[in-house]
Order: sequence, then structure tokens, then C-alpha cells
Amino acid sequence: MSVEYDKFIESGRKWFCHVDDDNYVNPRGLLRLLSAFSPSQDVYLGRPSLDHPIEAADRLQGDGAVSKVQFWFATGGAGFCLSRGLALKMSPWAGLGNFISTAEKVRLPDDCTVGYIVEGLLGVRLRHSPLFHSHLENLQRLPPRTLLAQVTLSYGGNENRHNVVSVVGAFSLQQDPTRFKSVHCLLYPDTSWCPSSKRRGTST
Repeated sequence: MSVEYDKFIESGRKWFCHVDDDNYVNPRGLLRLLSAFSPSQDVYLGRPSLDHPIEAADRLQGDGAVSKVQFWFATGGAGFCLSRGLALKMSPWAGLGNFISTAEKVRLPDDCTVGYIVEGLLGVRLRHSPLFHSHLENLQRLPPRTLLAQVTLSYGGNENRHNVVSVVGAFSLQQDPTRFKSVHCLLYPDTSWCPSSKRRGTST
């Protein structure tokens, strides 16, 4: 996350979005969501994995004292986005390698550390979005008619391989256990490897 952050600041891009490499990202849905906000605003978008804020020991006090701080964080397992305006304000705790030292001081993983900096230190609230999805939720409960509007999709790991979105597409469950190929062919039917003769709509 530290390297990602620094590369984003160097790039001059408007939005920083982190998504784990086992997720499917719908670029159209992402752009549609981000278009509702200005990158110069303080925007932190994502989906928490818990139904309550977490608490951490704040060891960054100048006098060495330890205090408790509560904050929401967007799970990296579903993905999250930060506006450039907000990312720049994070620089004292995230830039030039400081992200790693901040995470070590508060003893939190990277996605929690982002929430700690944004909510706990900067006072900017997480905007909860139902369009980001991780394997921690029941993905089969997602209404099929809404799948193509989602921003990210995930799938169950080895311990829960059946936790996948319900979609009827170009591939069988054996050919496409994550259902990502089927979703992709519904979004982009002209992709060279999408079997045109098997294209179907989402199930109802």
C-alpha cells in the first residue's frame, strides 16, 4: 500500500483506488460512481467488512501517551477509492514510506491503517457504498439484475468455493468457478475469447 500511495501521488491522477488482485473490477461502474464526486473534495469510498467501527491504540501522541481511537475502514477485500484532495492530506502519515511506520505504530493491516489516517486523524468519514463486494459477504444474495452495475465483485476461497455471484453466462461453473469470465462477457460481449454463440443474459 505504501508504494501504491507514493506512485499515485507522483502520477498526478485524480483518484486512488485499491482493489485486491482476486476481485473483478467493472470500470464502467467505477467511473459512474466516481463521476458523482469531485477529486478535489475529501472522498473516501468503500465497503466496511464489519457492522461497527474498530478501535485502535493511538501511539502517535507527541508526549508518548496512548489513547484509543474509533473509526470505520473500507476493506481492501472489496476495494476502496480516495480522492486526490484527500490523499494529499494523508501525506504526513502515508507519504515517502511513512505509511509503513504509521501501520506499525498503530499495529494495523494496510486497509485498516487507511481508515485510521482518514477517519481517526483527518476526521473525514468513510462513505459506505454497497457497490463494492468482498468474499466475506453472501455473494449469491446479490440480485442478478444488478450485477452489471456493481463496482467490484469477489468470490469465495478454498474454504467456501460456492460463494460466487449467481449469473447465467457463456461459461459453466466448472469452466468459470469465480463467474468473472461470465460477468466480463456480459459487460464486453465483443471480447475475443467470449463465445458468441453462448452469450446469455443474467438469471432472474
